[in-house]
Amino acid sequence: MNSVILENIFSLDLDTLCKKCYNSVMDNIITPNKFALLIENIVKDKKISYMDAILSYCDKSNIDPATIKTLVNKTLKEKLAYEAQGLNMLKEKTAKLPI
Repeated sequence: MNSVILENIFSLDLDTLCKKCYNSVMDNIITPNKFALLIENIVKDKKISYMDAILSYCDKSNIDPATIKTLVNKTLKEKLAYEAQGLNMLKEKTAKLPI
């Protein structure tokens, strides 16, 4: 099996191999936008809150939740804040009309 893999690698030209390596690396890098999409999908699929989705993702990926600060983009941060305000976990910064 290893010889087949090696034959396939050696049959590729260098540009193709570099592109495949680059794509493989880029697929594994999580940007703030990719992270937000992952969390959105978890929220929709499991029908849970954004905070629970983030904690679930961290637990599944063996990541300390304190380290994901840089992955939370502005949109996700706003959704978390809105959720937290609804649960009275944050002070309201803007006036909200009573319903």
